[in-house]
Amino acid sequence: MAELGLEEAGEGEFTKDGSVDLKGNPVLRSNRGGWRACSFVVVYEVFERMAYFGISSNLVLYMTTKLHQGTVASANNVTNWAGTVWLTPVVGAHIADAYLGRYWTFMIASLIYICGMFLLTLTVSLPSLKPPACPHTSDPNCVQKASSFQLGIFFLALYILAVGTGGTKPNISTIGADQFDSFDPKERAHKLSFFNWWMFSIFFGALFANTVLVYIQDNVGWSIGYGLLTLGLVISVCIFVTGTPFYRHKLPSGSAFTKMARVLVASLKKWRVSLPSDPKMLYELDLAEYSKRKQFSMGSTPTLRCLDKAAVKTEGPITPWNQSTVTQVEETKQMLKMLPILLISLIPSTMVAQVNTLFVKQGNTLNRHIGPHFQIPPASLQGFVTISMLVSVVLYNRIFVPIMRKITKNPRGISLLQRMGIGLIMHIIIMSIASATEHHRLNVAREHGVAETGGKISMTVFILLPQFVLMGIADAFLEVAKIEFFYDQAPEGMKSLGTSYSMIPLGVGNFLSSFLLSTVSDLTKRNGHKGWILNNLNESHLDYYYAFFVGLNCVNFVVFMIVSRLYVYKADIYEFGDGSTVEMVDQYIVVQQ
Repeated sequence: MAELGLEEAGEGEFTKDGSVDLKGNPVLRSNRGGWRACSFVVVYEVFERMAYFGISSNLVLYMTTKLHQGTVASANNVTNWAGTVWLTPVVGAHIADAYLGRYWTFMIASLIYICGMFLLTLTVSLPSLKPPACPHTSDPNCVQKASSFQLGIFFLALYILAVGTGGTKPNISTIGADQFDSFDPKERAHKLSFFNWWMFSIFFGALFANTVLVYIQDNVGWSIGYGLLTLGLVISVCIFVTGTPFYRHKLPSGSAFTKMARVLVASLKKWRVSLPSDPKMLYELDLAEYSKRKQFSMGSTPTLRCLDKAAVKTEGPITPWNQSTVTQVEETKQMLKMLPILLISLIPSTMVAQVNTLFVKQGNTLNRHIGPHFQIPPASLQGFVTISMLVSVVLYNRIFVPIMRKITKNPRGISLLQRMGIGLIMHIIIMSIASATEHHRLNVAREHGVAETGGKISMTVFILLPQFVLMGIADAFLEVAKIEFFYDQAPEGMKSLGTSYSMIPLGVGNFLSSFLLSTVSDLTKRNGHKGWILNNLNESHLDYYYAFFVGLNCVNFVVFMIVSRLYVYKADIYEFGDGSTVEMVDQYIVVQQ
């Protein structure tokens, strides 16, 4: 059982989830939060995602055509940077939960983000910060390589961006979700659809970046393209600040890592101690203490019982490292229970990394003309991912969920893990189609005599359309469910860390992509073989590489089926001063008097 020890000033007047203003005072439900506050957050996300995707979508081509790097080097540099971008949120979440709170962590990180954007714009604008152009800019053997100084400044700017993203990304979505009180049935119903529309805003910004901004970079200039990204980011932060008077906030609850470490250490120290038959005999603070701290109290659950030893009462002085409360134990359990789902998310995240690297490189080898004068930028193919994802989210919310809700009686239509499972199946289909398409592309290259020369293939670029469109549909299932799952299943005091759980797979997945690309490239070149991945894609064997991914996805799906059947959703019962209780299991709500 979980209890909330906050007294209400009036029925439905104050929020019941511990929300406060920036000064730490309880907030009136009618004055702050809701969709009014969320509108500023969502609009911010549109502009900020324009900035991020405006860089990441076309970065592999900038490294190839402007910095003159080869296929493996450019793809790995992109995925290593993207991996860092998605891993730094763990640090940002820790700082927010333990010290500064989500709002101030976000604000400081935003300033760092903007500084990185300004520096990156300078690196693509000033001639002294980039190498001379080559006669054939797509030639990876160009001798006009970037100097160590030029590369140093360029990557310094990129990794400053990664630091800024680390503080903004895990906190902005959590700030948005915090605007809805989970203990009010009406507001909780709004939160059910929040993450769908959150992803909608992300991909709307990505669509603009992948079409308009990428076209400007390729055809007008990188300086203007990146300058617009910087301006958009500044505008987005200004929009967010404008909404400050309407936001609800959550107080920092202490370091999640420290609390979890204390539970693990205490349970190890007491590994020989027997557990009491009655969980009420375990150590816990008084409800009044939680009321004073504006925090939640959680009851003992039967899962991971070995950790309950940390809360067994023993003789001697009590310290945080030898005596944990039941609440601290349960918080640790919830975070540990989600780790298998996090690990399973690594493989599909590796597939996502191919979209803005190898998929784009493939597009650059094909006929991209629409009419005699217009040519689609290779990175704009990612716009089809965005479009299909936007359409899928709307159809999912408006058609799929109402139909499934009648069948399953689940307010979501299907559970979060079921939604993730559909996304995993989609990834198997995507890589199978990508492998078959690439096999056909290589055959056409050989038939037209451009395999060895690396020339353009007359085949239309739209042959790649199925793999891009299906990736957007997969995102509508997997990525949305992943964000909502880790936020929903995280304990109240660790929501930022829970949100960062959804980003860790994207970070590790990008590093895993770099590792696999380099390893497969090296292994397949042994014993005199040309290798699967070369600078000349017409001589490469990406079809074999994608087939390898099909196998990985199949194995990963089998493991997911086992883990998902064993997973037990978080079930909380919160009690209030008026005698009512609210029970929540995977977003089901039961109000009892």
